[in-house]
Amino acid sequence: MLNNTLQHGATTPVNVPALRRKVAWRILPLVIALYLVAYLDRANVAFAKLRMGKSLGFSEEVFGLGIGIFFVGYLILEIPGALLVERWSARKWFCRILVTWGLVSAAMAFVRTPAQFYWARFLLGVAEAGFFPGIIVYFSHWFVERERSRALSWLLVAVPFSLALGAPVSSMLLDVRWHGMEGWQWLFIVEGLPAVLLGVLVPSCLTDRPSDATWLTPAERHHLAAELAAEARAKESIRPIGTAKALRLPAVWLLVLGITVGNSGGYALTFWLPTTVKNLSGGSDSTALAWSGLYYACGILGVLLSGWSADRSGDRKWHAAGGMVATGFLLAGSAIPGQPFAARMAWLCFTALAAFSWISPFWTLPSITLPPAAAAAATGLINMGANLAGYAGNHVTGWLRARGHGDDHNLLFFAACFLLGGVILAFARTPTRPS
Repeated sequence: MLNNTLQHGATTPVNVPALRRKVAWRILPLVIALYLVAYLDRANVAFAKLRMGKSLGFSEEVFGLGIGIFFVGYLILEIPGALLVERWSARKWFCRILVTWGLVSAAMAFVRTPAQFYWARFLLGVAEAGFFPGIIVYFSHWFVERERSRALSWLLVAVPFSLALGAPVSSMLLDVRWHGMEGWQWLFIVEGLPAVLLGVLVPSCLTDRPSDATWLTPAERHHLAAELAAEARAKESIRPIGTAKALRLPAVWLLVLGITVGNSGGYALTFWLPTTVKNLSGGSDSTALAWSGLYYACGILGVLLSGWSADRSGDRKWHAAGGMVATGFLLAGSAIPGQPFAARMAWLCFTALAAFSWISPFWTLPSITLPPAAAAAATGLINMGANLAGYAGNHVTGWLRARGHGDDHNLLFFAACFLLGGVILAFARTPTRPS
């Protein structure tokens, strides 16, 4: 389809589908690579835990608090980080984030005491803070509403893909013994340094806005900028709203509460899955990581199917709420006692389809509901709730395990979080179709 775009007084045809493909191929691969590295560096402690705990003598409660305290550090720059991307520069902000978190992640190899573990995880959270909400805002600079869920789906494929890839890579690294250092130490070093390299490349490879894109023609730049500006004006004319008012909206707080409750189970499931699978299977560390990789591979399919379905139907809220509720029921099924491991693993694979399906539809809700600046602040606030959940869910899980509660009890705790989070989201009043 060709659109005629007025540029410098002349009418220049713009092939809109070709423009969409050009933007997607330029923006998505690099951003996906950044998020893949980010999530692996955040979650690889779940893989390292299989050997790190025994080496350092850390209890389950120490790990629960240490894993969770990452999210306390992450809370600090959530809203400022999103606003910096909206009003300053995504490439400069992402450069700072990548370099600092890569160095801190690699430094995790040298912790020896619980206090050092807590500080390293806290600083990793501070270093990475603002990255995910910044990406959500950054996508609103490049993708129109009807395409945003699909773009987010491709981004969020990085979450299960990074963990599916990280499981076998981490399994190999755990067996490395080199220069007097154990495998879990090399795991942190090898998986942390790519973030530093990508951070150095980001300023020259990432483009902040269409107006800065020398890889687009003048007509393409004008067309894309005009289309995004028209969407923003339409929201302002229908519902003019400032940042402070946006943060007081009931719909925003229902999104905050819904993801806080749901993610309490989601993050805990991610970080404790290898331990849970090892206990349920009775197998070795490498076997547990292989089964965990299968779970995350199923999650890749869930992300892609959900993004396609949400864009095709125009629905976001019910994809998010329904995905959470389905995850809760499937997790509860995996906790039914007396099942063989094969049946439990089947439940968990179906769980993965649902557990990763709700995320991309959910994160489009602020940007389709609010004007850009207000949406940026709301996204930061909502992600604060999501990361508070990471602290709470992991801390509670470690506390339960330290007091003798087994894997079935923990799976039921995760299930209850997802079910309640989905019910809360169902009450949020948000557009079900792009405006």
